[in-house]
Amino acid sequence: MSKDFEQPEVNFPNIGSGKYLTSFQRKLLQKNLQEDLSESYRQRIEIMLLADEGKTQTEICQIVACCPATARHWMHIARSGMAHQWQDCPLGRPKAINQEYLERLQELLSQSPRDYGYGFRRWTVSWLRKHLAKELGIEVSDRHLKRVLKQMGLSTIPKPNPSTGENTEKTTGQKILISDLKSEKSLNFSGFFLLESEK
Repeated sequence: MSKDFEQPEVNFPNIGSGKYLTSFQRKLLQKNLQEDLSESYRQRIEIMLLADEGKTQTEICQIVACCPATARHWMHIARSGMAHQWQDCPLGRPKAINQEYLERLQELLSQSPRDYGYGFRRWTVSWLRKHLAKELGIEVSDRHLKRVLKQMGLSTIPKPNPSTGENTEKTTGQKILISDLKSEKSLNFSGFFLLESEK
């Protein structure tokens, strides 16, 4: 949008009940609209308030000077009852994993999650992702973090204990190792008969 075009000020009446928003959501959005916001954040709020007034997508696009996809998205957010979470969708591309993230990831894998107040003994990809997002503010998906771990030669899956190798005499209790299973050739089928059912 060019700076030459002066966008008109949009005024929202303090309506008792709207089409989609609860009174709490409406008041919250109107209060946030009074703050110093970026143009994109202001646009989100205006779209939801206009949708609540019953304006169509075309009317909203003309009033707010936005594309139909943007209007459609934020109208859907208002309709689905999620308007109070308008800030949960950050602007711009997500932050990329940097060297600090990689070093911290490696450091965390060498330590116990219990050192950080968690109640479990081993890190999972999901908990690593959540912890690093909280600590460094970089959000990634579990799938992407698995790829990063693989590229680094790291894993959250523990390595097998060398004492549980092929020697099956050392295993006790109810553990079954693959080496305990007999191959099909070594099984004795002498007491079994294969019967075919009549059709």
